[in-house]
Amino acid sequence: MEGILAIWQRDITKFFRDKARLFGSFTMPILFLLIFGGGMSGTMESMMAGQLPEGGSDFNYIEFVFPGIVAMTLLMTSVFSALSIIEDKDFGYMKEILVSPVSRVSIAVGKMFGAATIATIQGIMLFALIPLLGLSYDFMSILQVIPFMFLLACALSGLGLLFASVIRSTQGFQMIVNILVLPMVFLSGALFPINNLPTWMEAVVTVNPVTYGVHVMKNVMVDVENTPTQIVEAMGLNLTVFNQEVTVLGAVLFIAGFTLVLILLATQSFKRANA
Repeated sequence: MEGILAIWQRDITKFFRDKARLFGSFTMPILFLLIFGGGMSGTMESMMAGQLPEGGSDFNYIEFVFPGIVAMTLLMTSVFSALSIIEDKDFGYMKEILVSPVSRVSIAVGKMFGAATIATIQGIMLFALIPLLGLSYDFMSILQVIPFMFLLACALSGLGLLFASVIRSTQGFQMIVNILVLPMVFLSGALFPINNLPTWMEAVVTVNPVTYGVHVMKNVMVDVENTPTQIVEAMGLNLTVFNQEVTVLGAVLFIAGFTLVLILLATQSFKRANA
């Protein structure tokens, strides 16, 4: 545990000392909110206004897309944080820590927890925008979603660690991760509904962990019970897999299982790559 905590603390300290990284990681979600929230809100709200008997005047598209932006932030931060492993190899830090008494499993878990903590902090920072955007989320719902954010970030950081353990260059890592991350974002329901997709895309949606993360965050933060059925269906708040509706608990269990599998795969790959 001392080794895990030491590696975790180092990554957290590096993050807060890197002002450019801190600024950039916080700015990107804001840009997505401005682009997708501002650009698509008029179209989506007009569409809802035509479907609802009362005119849909209370529908706020940004309120539905905000949890997806938070999940997207967790994804990008968690996966790209694994880039530090390749950098540590290049600068010789990894060689030094590998000859220490700390086990390779502890190194991998420490890296994973460090990346997950950073991603969760960035997600929480976005909550400061809620009053500025005029959104109305229940405070207890926000508190309830934070532990799940860390769980989701652990799963995604394990995915990044898995790639970082087998890729030797920073350029190769960034290229592969970009190819992986963008489909995961756009086929998760984070930014727009994923209804009526082609069959092969539905298969990707089914195995995409971000899909379940977005599903949990939207259903916890948005008051689905008091939301008109037309909006729930149009915004894809009901997730169906193999013709079975996925509950919030089922999505959490899927992420927990996915996290466990990724931890095992990532630590084994890390051990082999640094044997």
